[in-house]
Amino acid sequence: MKQVHFRVEESMYQRLADYAERTNRSMQDCMKEALANITESGNNAEHEYRFKFIDLFAGIGGMRLAFESNGGQCVFSSEWDKYCQKTYYSNFEEIPVGDIRSVDEKSIPDHDILAAGFPCQPFSIAGVSKKNSLGRETGFLDKTQGTLFFDVVRIINEKRPKAFLLENVKNLKSHDKGNTWKVIESALKELNYEIFYDILDGQDFVPQHRERIFIVGFDKERYGKNISFSFDLDKPQIKPVLKDILMKNADSKYTLSDGLWTYLQEYAEKHKQKGNGFGFGMPDRNGITRTLSARYYKDGSEILIQQKGKNPRKLTPRECARLQGYPESFKIVVSDTQAYKQFGNSVVVPLITQIANCIICKLEQLEAEKFIVMEEQKEDTNELIYVAN
Repeated sequence: MKQVHFRVEESMYQRLADYAERTNRSMQDCMKEALANITESGNNAEHEYRFKFIDLFAGIGGMRLAFESNGGQCVFSSEWDKYCQKTYYSNFEEIPVGDIRSVDEKSIPDHDILAAGFPCQPFSIAGVSKKNSLGRETGFLDKTQGTLFFDVVRIINEKRPKAFLLENVKNLKSHDKGNTWKVIESALKELNYEIFYDILDGQDFVPQHRERIFIVGFDKERYGKNISFSFDLDKPQIKPVLKDILMKNADSKYTLSDGLWTYLQEYAEKHKQKGNGFGFGMPDRNGITRTLSARYYKDGSEILIQQKGKNPRKLTPRECARLQGYPESFKIVVSDTQAYKQFGNSVVVPLITQIANCIICKLEQLEAEKFIVMEEQKEDTNELIYVAN
């Protein structure tokens, strides 16, 4: 690693210090971001983008890859985990802002699309009930206060993007006995967005069973109330299978030890006798895997690869990247433990790419229709002026 020393005026130093404190980062990280932005702006000076988007709860940038491949420019990103920040920087030359809760929504750049894979948290209804008993109104900011979804809501409310894409676990609708979904849905509608949602499985694009709920919203203040949308995905004709992503010669360190393999077999047998379905997963190479989880680093039990004459092995981090649809060029710069967590928490990139394409095509259609209406209104106005004269 090279070192560069800077001398700056006191006023500039103070601005950097203030920015570092506001974004909860070190001065060094802020300087890295500034330098990356300078070099990136030089590279993109003549590049034309179809739209601008922001990447919240960005993880390692799966959403960003999807929207960038559709011609988008990322103008802001946020991710608090320092290891994810390291991977993100290595691949995008940008360090995401750390804690989104400390970011003033007014300081976020204008954008067309907001993308966020926000964490699922229960909403406290105690505060809402108290306000109701006092006869006071509770708006979407009150209802979502104290959760990270609150930050998504306040940013949408302030910046009013043309559209948004939110991603979460399949069970979001049943989380906290349905209260979580009720609050989310009502908050987004109260923001005056037309929302659409569906549970989609990534197995059409990668050899993994991975269901997630996707919520898409369009600004009714901009496009009116008669908005239609469907998740019309262009799925590949030939579905990928497990053997498509496996390495020919994986390092022996990924092979399970005799002790761990014995434990997993005994654990599976114990639960089998109880009539439970718990146990390790060893998928067919011509089939698909279970859902890759963030706990995969512990023992790899949900997805084990059979080996001739050996104990089974875990997937390598690169195979996990492939299982989530990341390109081979994607850099893995953290430990295996952190890489397993990162890919286990990530999105299926080609699936998001298709959803992003649906959103962008719809936006372009809505913009075209809006332009036609404006032109017709202009012609009508001109005719009235002509008659009046």
